[in-house]
Amino acid sequence: MSESGKIIPRGELKALGERLRHERGSTPPFGRPTALSGVEGLTAPSPSADGSKGRRVAFANGCFDLLHAGHVRYLEAAKAKGDVLVVGVNGDASVRALKGPGRPILPAEARAELVAALAAVDYVVLFDEPTVEDLLRELRPDVHCKGTDYTEANVPEREVMLELGGAVRIVGDAKNHSTRDLLAKILRRSKDST
Repeated sequence: MSESGKIIPRGELKALGERLRHERGSTPPFGRPTALSGVEGLTAPSPSADGSKGRRVAFANGCFDLLHAGHVRYLEAAKAKGDVLVVGVNGDASVRALKGPGRPILPAEARAELVAALAAVDYVVLFDEPTVEDLLRELRPDVHCKGTDYTEANVPEREVMLELGGAVRIVGDAKNHSTRDLLAKILRRSKDST
């Protein structure tokens, strides 16, 4: 677990999901954190800003290699879909499989720490699986948020969310930001300056 308490070990995701689901029916008094049973050192985020009982859990995921404005907007929009935002960050092997040789630029732990530092993010979990289906089954979020490079119909984990009784939502701004483009721009500028 990280110093901030936001980065949780993969093996504790199910316990976090159970705790968040339990809190939907019995939220502590406003502003008083509750220790998560079975998850040492973690406390639940405060209830909704409006003081209502219950927590709607949103889940988002990605590689987040070289964090940029598109990532921030995606995660802020995902947070708007729930009271608690849990973010899955692809592990290094997973990023290499998805993005190719030379990636990731930053190691998984650094990427997770950067994502956890964002105000919109409540919890971060690293994963190595090719999809987040297992994470969704363990966490059981109310909504799975994907970026605008998807449609609700082509999200790979759509069927899992339907099985769980949850929803899939497309969030964030238009996909005109990418780490690949950012890296190409850095390389061009580096070559131009030599």
